[in-house]
Amino acid sequence: MLKKTAIVSLFTLISVSYMAQTNNTLPVYLDESKPVEQRIQDALSRMTLEEKVAMLHAQSKFSSPGVPRLGIPEFWTTDGPHGVRPEVMWDEWDQAGWTNDSIIAYPALTALSATWNKKMSWNYGKALGEEARYRKKDILLGPGVNIYRTPLNGRNFEYMGEDPYLTSKMVVPYIKGVQSNGVATSVKHFALNNQEMFRHTSNVNVDDRTLYEIYLPPFKAAVTEGDSWTIMGAYDMYKGQYASQNQYLLNDILKKEWKYKGVVVSDWGAVNNTEQAIHNGLDLEFGTWTNGLSAGTKNAYDNYFLAKPYLDLIKSGKVGTTELDDKVTRLLRLAYQTTMNRNKPFGNIASEEHKAVAKEIGEEGIVLLKNQGNVLPIDLNKAKKIAVIGENAIKIMTVGGGSSSLKVKYEALPLDGIKSRFGKKADVQYARGYVGDIGGEYNGVKSGQDLKDSRSEAELLNEAVALAKQSDYVIFVGGLNKADFQDSEGNDRKSYGLPYNQDHVISALAKANKNLAVVLVSGNAVAMPWIKEVPSVVQAWYLGSEAGNSIASVLAGDSNPSGKLPFTFPVKLEDNSAHQLGEYPGQKEEFAAGKGKDQKNPINITYNEGIFVGYRWHDTKNIKPLFSFGHGLSYTTFEFGKAKADKTVISQDDTITFTVSVKNTGKKAGAEVAQLYISDLKSSVPRPSKELKGFEKVYLNPGEQKEVTFTIDKTALSYFDAGKHDWVAEPGDFEALIGNSSDAIKTKVKFTLK
Repeated sequence: MLKKTAIVSLFTLISVSYMAQTNNTLPVYLDESKPVEQRIQDALSRMTLEEKVAMLHAQSKFSSPGVPRLGIPEFWTTDGPHGVRPEVMWDEWDQAGWTNDSIIAYPALTALSATWNKKMSWNYGKALGEEARYRKKDILLGPGVNIYRTPLNGRNFEYMGEDPYLTSKMVVPYIKGVQSNGVATSVKHFALNNQEMFRHTSNVNVDDRTLYEIYLPPFKAAVTEGDSWTIMGAYDMYKGQYASQNQYLLNDILKKEWKYKGVVVSDWGAVNNTEQAIHNGLDLEFGTWTNGLSAGTKNAYDNYFLAKPYLDLIKSGKVGTTELDDKVTRLLRLAYQTTMNRNKPFGNIASEEHKAVAKEIGEEGIVLLKNQGNVLPIDLNKAKKIAVIGENAIKIMTVGGGSSSLKVKYEALPLDGIKSRFGKKADVQYARGYVGDIGGEYNGVKSGQDLKDSRSEAELLNEAVALAKQSDYVIFVGGLNKADFQDSEGNDRKSYGLPYNQDHVISALAKANKNLAVVLVSGNAVAMPWIKEVPSVVQAWYLGSEAGNSIASVLAGDSNPSGKLPFTFPVKLEDNSAHQLGEYPGQKEEFAAGKGKDQKNPINITYNEGIFVGYRWHDTKNIKPLFSFGHGLSYTTFEFGKAKADKTVISQDDTITFTVSVKNTGKKAGAEVAQLYISDLKSSVPRPSKELKGFEKVYLNPGEQKEVTFTIDKTALSYFDAGKHDWVAEPGDFEALIGNSSDAIKTKVKFTLK
């Protein structure tokens, strides 16, 4: 059904077109032959003060008004980064109950990042953008690029890992893929939102060097290389101002330093001050909690900070309109890219092509962590009976997790995928093993599942062990889920270990059958006290609609695993730098005193670990991880040749190219990721022992060899000098380290920067 504003816009456009034809003049803002910036200024000059202010804030949970009188359409936003969110009520979070808003769920962004494949990122973005376009959405609220600082962060599954370089290179093609459909991305959450606990009521303290080297690069790449048309502010405070109305982040860095021309969107409910919102870089306000009664207005959205309060300040002469015109100019620019872009495609939804994209990304993102004795792939000549054990084999995972909760056309569960792939030749039987989260409704999305089981832990375990003893292979499918306090928005995990007594179940299964593969479904690292008992471990992530089929494909060897970890798995939580050096979840004294309960009394979180995040910490301090950043095995073997450089000395304006051969020395076609790390051998400031500065995924048939090249310049050698507020590459000796994980360097080359 067309809304009234849409009908008005339609008739306005028809009227304007008719007048233009009869008078032989077309308003500049509608004349597609004119430059866009000229059209923007013309449209701006025709708008009233009230129309301009109306554009700056929401009119519903997920939409903001255009200018009906001028035929400028409204904007429709949607979550999220892994699939288009189901429709909700106009003013409520409750589901609207539509029957045509089911979609394909794509793998979570941790899985996409684990592909280490930029082409996969483009395919992902293009397919997701097509579904958003088909659903008539103008702004997709994603992707998320906040850096993985602690394994307890409930929202890590939505992000791309611990390394700013990997995240930067993976996010750019995603953005370009989505926006090729005339749908804007909204890269989030800018910035320093690295935990869910106290996200509304925390003040992050971090030095400028750490900010620029670790936490800003993905956002900078997103706007300067990816040209993301919008960017979303965060909830937390930085330098005493909330991030969605922050002078330093939004004005000084984003709009001045990076020369950003796009729109800054607030996170939902992240705004709390009109004057800061006016002056500190916010352009579009969403989700502010208003009841429509306290200010006595008919429309609750008029109470937003960038609504009537802003209009009143202008009319009283207390503020001018310079900031207003800048905000509206940005929104009009966005309109010409999205709602007023007549060249955008129509999109499509749940197509066979989209299913194939979801399955392929899932297969490429799965990481084979351990495979002692070559338990995997499963040999169907020997596997007459296969036991599948664990709740996550039957639990729907596309729902839950917060704003990324989806309503899907279908979800192939792990048990379904395994039965489909192996069931014709083997007897596949299932045992629960443990009971975890039995819920079937999250964020208003109903999965239709009821996983209640009244049996005791002992009964469940005995059944699982008995089945394991009778079987040729055992596949345990466990891990985390998207319930609160696990991989979910709003709260962090309470501990690093697996929940629901899974460790005990895994150990018992390992004793019962030596052909055991543990498949972990999670978006986070977990402790593995049983790691030496288990021959094979697979990190499977949240893989969306095609999850079960992707997992079964890897278990069977139809797809040779090629995923690499986008973050480090520490042995124990205390090995993580944020927990050893930093403050999590905040300053202990303030936490104990009850700070962080409201926005007037935020808790301070200090990143004492500085730049030493993830592998930068583990490798520099020689703290052996459970599994390293970049780690991932294959069903074949690879050999790296000796790396060569095209020169041994470079100037500050020069580039240097490294070449290395990679050969498939096994009997199965597969893919390896060559990873380039740079080490500054003598620096005047503390630096990590190595930093990722290049990667390339190479596909090889048995016996095939290919050369991989990496070209870098001084930016790959630089650190951020906070005193100079600039990047500095110190002259001296460096080393290029090439391998297939951060702790598996195969070849090195020294060179000198003049």
